[in-house]
Amino acid sequence: TGPLKDMNFSIPEGAGVRPIYQFTSESPTVSFRVTGEKDGIINIVPMTGMLYLNGSLDWETKAVHRLQVESLDENGDIVEGPYAVTIYVEDINDNPPKFDQLKYNGVVRQNSRPGKPFMYVHATDLDDPTTPHAQLTYSILHHFPNPYSEMLFQIDSVTGAISPSRTGSYYLDPQKQDTFTLVVTVKDMAGMTTNAFTSSADVIITVKESLWKAPPTIYIQENSTQAHPVNISQVHSNEADVIYELFEKENLAKLPFSIDQNGVIYVTEPLDREEKDAYSFFAVTKDKEGELVDKPLQIHVVVQDINDNPPVCQNAHTILEVQENEGGGSTIGTVSATDMDEKNTLNSRLQFKIQSQVPAVPTSNLFFVQQDTGILQLIGHSLNKRIASNYSLKVLVTDAVFQTICDVQIHVIDINDQIPIFEKSDYHNVTVAENLPVGTVILEIQATDADEPATGSSYVIYQVKEGDPNNIFIIETDPETNRGFIKINKALDFETAEVHNLVISATNPEPLVSGVQYNSSSLTLFKVFVTNVDEPPVFHNQVYTAEVSEDVPVNTLVMTVEAYDPEGDTVRYSLEGDERKWLRIDSSTGQIYTASTLDREQKQVYRVDVVASEINNAAQKSKTPIVLNLKDVNDNPPRLIMDYTPFFCHPLHRGERVLIQATDDDEQRYFSTITFSLNDDMDTRNKWEISKVNATYAYLSPKHTDFEEKVYIVPVIINDNGRPPLERKVNLEVNVCKCSSENSCF
Repeated sequence: TGPLKDMNFSIPEGAGVRPIYQFTSESPTVSFRVTGEKDGIINIVPMTGMLYLNGSLDWETKAVHRLQVESLDENGDIVEGPYAVTIYVEDINDNPPKFDQLKYNGVVRQNSRPGKPFMYVHATDLDDPTTPHAQLTYSILHHFPNPYSEMLFQIDSVTGAISPSRTGSYYLDPQKQDTFTLVVTVKDMAGMTTNAFTSSADVIITVKESLWKAPPTIYIQENSTQAHPVNISQVHSNEADVIYELFEKENLAKLPFSIDQNGVIYVTEPLDREEKDAYSFFAVTKDKEGELVDKPLQIHVVVQDINDNPPVCQNAHTILEVQENEGGGSTIGTVSATDMDEKNTLNSRLQFKIQSQVPAVPTSNLFFVQQDTGILQLIGHSLNKRIASNYSLKVLVTDAVFQTICDVQIHVIDINDQIPIFEKSDYHNVTVAENLPVGTVILEIQATDADEPATGSSYVIYQVKEGDPNNIFIIETDPETNRGFIKINKALDFETAEVHNLVISATNPEPLVSGVQYNSSSLTLFKVFVTNVDEPPVFHNQVYTAEVSEDVPVNTLVMTVEAYDPEGDTVRYSLEGDERKWLRIDSSTGQIYTASTLDREQKQVYRVDVVASEINNAAQKSKTPIVLNLKDVNDNPPRLIMDYTPFFCHPLHRGERVLIQATDDDEQRYFSTITFSLNDDMDTRNKWEISKVNATYAYLSPKHTDFEEKVYIVPVIINDNGRPPLERKVNLEVNVCKCSSENSCF
């Protein structure tokens, strides 16, 4: 209720019959009138001034009603007004969204880019677009068929754009399924409330084969004379307005291919198969931002061969040998040639033919070459070195277009039909001392062979055939003279063998021809007498090693050494280099005992020499080392190692501490668990505390800050926790002092 004046009202649509406002006047005799956009719904009670609705407002029909209200006297004249009254209709969500079509149809290409829209759906809502009532969101309700755990399609919830999902981009294949039906829904209220209105529509999607396909392998003939570039293939993207590019992964100096913006691929220059017989590169498409549109396509190009290379002889001169007794059909060797054209094609097929032979034989050729292999063979009877020792052949090698001459030299070599003959059947004897050095020549021998010099048929190999089972002797041949040199191969030993009766043979590396055999002319005799030399004693071992605990009692047997004299003399033993006087040796038995207490911490590996000498000739002696490895025992308590006096600056502050370090002279296994503690007296415990850092370090800290300036004695106990455990008590001096700016005591 209130007097007449300009007023605004907001009223929800669909509210039905209802009062709006009652206007009043100071004059009791007035009546009220309303005019304007009443639309048969808005009215006023003349006598009371009650403005009211006699029906429901509708925002979709009219969102604003503009009225004028005035008061009248008994004569109908205006007393007050007219005043403007505006009624704003408030929208309510009373309209469901509607799709533009009941059914949509779309086409998508196989392998299309995920997220790239290929169609849109659209819906409208009659409610106020400035309110959530008309804010629409799209989703896919059903997907028929749906063979995978993930949907093949996706929809933009705001724009209604439909595109392949990542799964769809990979799996869509018209050969497997060419039609899909999506049930797409649209909700108002931005889909944020269960009271939202929902509508749906069917979307029929047809899958078509991808245009983006790799072409089949491209074949290009090498050395083309066409004008370049030459069109060799074309690729097509599934999308328009893309940029085509090529790239390769072989790091070629230059890729001889290009692509234009229609996807046409060109070869830009003639190719050479012998330089590179195949190419593999990729075609890609990009959008204007440089992002890939389609998956890279691999392009394969094979360069086809033409016959553009002549045969090449593998050797400038092929040299072969044949024995003069070789029979007809025997293989002499092979003429080898190559062709750089493609293997296993007619372009690289080679054929061989003998063009000429020097010296020539009037009746027939002596040699034959297999046409397709180049294998040379003898024809007819064997060769005769006395008639011709060398033959020169020119072999013609051809492919389908080119030809080449290969030179072949054939040497006729002598057959081994003569045996070596010694100049002496007995070289009698030689006397040598047993200590003669290995490698010494003790005799020269000679055998001759009548076969062709400097061949395997005439070269002489000397061997000891009998009398040397232990290979004490070796015979070397001078290849120039065939002279043999008998040498000492192993040390002589009078005590083992005083004389060696040798039978020496002479043979050739080349086998003898049939019917010829070695006989007594290829054997000789030789006797070696060995004289005795007084030799020093010999130890059974080159070095003696023992392991013993450092705490063994004195007079403990640690090892026994043994030596013998080759001449049978008695051996006596002694020690050299026993610097610490830890050992003694029984001169007769070689038994070595401890002579004093051992100490691993002084010497962990103790080396001493044992001397063995003849009792009748002390100058004849030998020496060998003994090595004593001392095993550790826990015989050393730990100790502090401090190269400075710990100090604290006065006045002390909480949390201060100093680092102390301990070590143990025993092996690490005995000090890896060193522990630190303080003496168990009340004064120490009240002032100090100690905490372990690791195996060898600990922190010492004051328990409070109430310390005087003086030197304190802190009793520290360190224990190695070994077997047995050993501990040491140390009175550690700790200085509490005034400090300089460098944090050191004045």
